[in-house]
Amino acid sequence: RCFENDDVVHVAGKVDPLDDIEVIDTELMLADLEAVQKVHQRAERAAKTNEKAAVARRDALKKLMTALDEGKPARSVSLAESEADVLKELQLITAKPVMYIANVAEDAPADNPLVDAVRKHAAQEGAEVVVISAAIEAELAQLPEAERADFLASLGLAEPGLHRVIRAAYKLLGLKTFYTAGPKEVRAWTVKRDATAPEAAGAIHTDFERGFIRAEVISYDQYIARGGEQGAREAGELRLEGKSYVVQEGDVIHFRFNV
Repeated sequence: RCFENDDVVHVAGKVDPLDDIEVIDTELMLADLEAVQKVHQRAERAAKTNEKAAVARRDALKKLMTALDEGKPARSVSLAESEADVLKELQLITAKPVMYIANVAEDAPADNPLVDAVRKHAAQEGAEVVVISAAIEAELAQLPEAERADFLASLGLAEPGLHRVIRAAYKLLGLKTFYTAGPKEVRAWTVKRDATAPEAAGAIHTDFERGFIRAEVISYDQYIARGGEQGAREAGELRLEGKSYVVQEGDVIHFRFNV
């Protein structure tokens, strides 16, 4: 929360977003510490065999337990490649990337010291910050679709805050979107930021990746501007890409494959 309002009582009796962050982080780290402690004792016994994987697992758990006990999140711990599987196994909450949503008042000024404090804190840990007004988002959700653009324009906003949250989340997680478009359906697919064309094809079906031949690609902007695939093709905006092509955000792709 990054706004003052006497009518909206804060559970702590004060508005301090950094204190809110500290309280939540502490609770999450304590939960993670408990999870690590539960498996650490068994890992210690298993490591007495000197089996390489067991020793690596014990060492990773020890590093995590020490950090969490010192009030440091799991994501701050540097683990060797042989130790990294522990994070996948335990799914620790504080190992995940962080995004802070700064909730401001409807009429919030551009200069908000509470938001500035959150941004500074986030920068220190490589986290994302998105500033939205939950009150505006709630009002927007109640409006018919046809009225939302005018409502946003009246507030000087180009888009809903939810759109910015989604983009920030994709950036944080290293994801991007591409599209497939046919006569009956247009569908969005999510892939890793550095996904190649065959890997993107595999997101649809493993056979597409296994038998990949080429990708017919149109950028999103050109697809819209040219009125679809046929118009883009006639304008020379359709490209043929091979196995090394890295999919770009918003690509509209038709995959050619043979299995």
